[in-house]
Amino acid sequence: MRNDDSKHKPRVSIGMPIFNCEKTLATAIRSILNQTYSDWQLLLMEDGSSDRSLEVVRSFNDPRISVFADSLHKGLVYRLNQAVAASRGEYFARLDADDVAYPERLERQTAYLDQHSDIDLLGSGMLVFRDDGSAIGIRRAPETHEKICRQPWGGFHLGHPTWMGRTTWFRGHPYDSQAVRAEDQVLLLRTYSTSRFACLPEILCGYREDKLVVSKILRARYNFTTAVYQEFRKQGNYFLALRGIVQQSIKGLVDSFAIATGLNYRILRHRAIFLDGFDQRRWEEVWAQASRAGVVTISNNGSPTLVTPV
Repeated sequence: MRNDDSKHKPRVSIGMPIFNCEKTLATAIRSILNQTYSDWQLLLMEDGSSDRSLEVVRSFNDPRISVFADSLHKGLVYRLNQAVAASRGEYFARLDADDVAYPERLERQTAYLDQHSDIDLLGSGMLVFRDDGSAIGIRRAPETHEKICRQPWGGFHLGHPTWMGRTTWFRGHPYDSQAVRAEDQVLLLRTYSTSRFACLPEILCGYREDKLVVSKILRARYNFTTAVYQEFRKQGNYFLALRGIVQQSIKGLVDSFAIATGLNYRILRHRAIFLDGFDQRRWEEVWAQASRAGVVTISNNGSPTLVTPV
């Protein structure tokens, strides 16, 4: 199944892979419908779900939403590359089916990319939250390319759910199907020396992380470590290849200890640092807008207001 209004070429295409996420999908879609920037297309890439995800998708009626469904389960990386290929926008943005975009996200990132033609990929700060919508903390990232890529063997602090970049860049640098759970880090590793990255300091995305799963984290670290070794060995820099292996191994041990002891974010502070009262209140507004059905109107000062049915 594919709904596609091919007559209009939007500025921004948003790729959202979908797999068994009936409980979170509506909130994610509404967060896009709530955007202050309206010239977008939302590409819903259904990945062979066995739950009611497709029914949730069909409950939305907006010509800017396109649905791709082939009843096959091919995985996140395949669907991301498929979304990039189907994109008609000048810019391509990411959003998972369990995350939440702040209303001003597309507006802020589009304006930045319009003003900085040298930047290929742009991120932002993000807030980490639980399934019930309660905030855990925030993750900020360095703002400049040099700071983001300061230690490529150690990883890149540029949250994948916050990405927006030039569609031509994504098409020229597809995700690696072998880099399961590390597809973003491996892509940054393979492109940082020939691309330019940046990050907005403001929080523009809510990232759902109800619990930390050690097996998923360790698999991501293993695949990234493999890519680091291969990349720096190819360059003939065996010192950095070894340094990457050691550093990722230590981080994996810390991850395992933190989760096994239940200390989680107390030790892994980089995953969710303390948020102040303003960030807390702003998140509560964003969560309320996205998690309830209703119509969002934009006031004269540009701020979104949710009007719920009586």
